[in-house]
Amino acid sequence: MSEQRMPVLFIGHGSPMNAIESNPYTESWRRLGERLPRPRAILAISAHWYTDGTHVTAMARPQTLHDFRGFPPSLYECEYPAPGAPQLARRIRQLLEPMNIGLSNDWGLDHGSWSVLMQMYPRAEIPTLQLSIDAGKPAEFHYQLGQQLRALRDEGVLILASGNVVHNLGLLRREANAEPYDWASAFNDRVRNALIDGDHGFLIHCEQAGAEARLSIPTAEHFLPLLYILGASDGGDKLEFPCDGIALGAISMLSVLYAR
Repeated sequence: MSEQRMPVLFIGHGSPMNAIESNPYTESWRRLGERLPRPRAILAISAHWYTDGTHVTAMARPQTLHDFRGFPPSLYECEYPAPGAPQLARRIRQLLEPMNIGLSNDWGLDHGSWSVLMQMYPRAEIPTLQLSIDAGKPAEFHYQLGQQLRALRDEGVLILASGNVVHNLGLLRREANAEPYDWASAFNDRVRNALIDGDHGFLIHCEQAGAEARLSIPTAEHFLPLLYILGASDGGDKLEFPCDGIALGAISMLSVLYAR
């Protein structure tokens, strides 16, 4: 049992280039790694492992997945050689019973995880594993899984989810210093305000935001990781936003921390 309940964290990860660039977002991630309690292990929940069923990586040495294209060679040369956590994978499988959780030796750490972890914990020493997101389940399911995973916080495990609460690649503005779309800013503000108000119901059923939500979340995988963090939080936590902003007009960089 950990003497200190670990925080839970959602990071708006944005471009894979954030793994190797220095900007206000990556600087905020670096500071988080310096000031948060050092975890015994990290459970990452990335938008980029979107699967049939729920799976957890169980290998001793997860590979670094370069699951993107069209970026500079320096990004493909990045490796994040953190050890795995097979025993923790079995513990997670136990926590989520009676669900049948698959133990995966075929995935690894995708860029939704390692692009953030390279900035937070650049020495890659902390055992790290990933939990997949079941594409066939409703939003309530993912929130409830977060509640079931909450016990890990008292076992020294940092639950780190990674996605973007606004993520519309089809409408990116690629010019320098692009202004955010009005709908992107409006929906990002609604999410932030719902977090401040503790309105988890709105966040689980955010389709009620109408056109703003449809444009901001054309597909669910980048929003759902936030629901795991909401479920794993509790009434004793303080809410913090380590960074915020809209990149390329249509990508929210909002990050959410719940900590004692």
